[in-house]
Amino acid sequence: MVSDHAYARLSILLPAGALRALGRLNVPIYRLTRGRLMNKVGAAPVLLLTSVGRRSGQPRTAPVVYGRDGERLFVVSSNGGNHNQPGWAYNLKANPDAEIEIGNARSLVRASVVEGEERARVWRLMNELYGGFEDYDENVARSIAVFALEPRAAA
Repeated sequence: MVSDHAYARLSILLPAGALRALGRLNVPIYRLTRGRLMNKVGAAPVLLLTSVGRRSGQPRTAPVVYGRDGERLFVVSSNGGNHNQPGWAYNLKANPDAEIEIGNARSLVRASVVEGEERARVWRLMNELYGGFEDYDENVARSIAVFALEPRAAA
């Protein structure tokens, strides 16, 4: 099995456009197989996160590694070590209501940025799932945001 650090090194070397293209390829395969394929990065689980484009107003879906702590899920805006944060992070900051897909189950969530001591705790939890996050953090000058995704009722 390929190590998390090898995945991280590869994604850091890829241009941002190639990372986006891989994400766009991942989404239909994940959906077609109901999450049986393209559902992990190394051993870390992947969900599909659909946010509303902050400028377009259109739904945007991205595959994202996630961690779970009780009912709360966490995602990290590492963008594969890219110097810019991913589009979904900008979208969630502008409109925190989103939808997630895990396997073939869909849920509505509300996102919030995790800060302070809780961020440190969640960062450790996420790095236990996928060790590449530390590699990404060392590669970028920006602070990598961590988001909590909490269940919300249908509108």
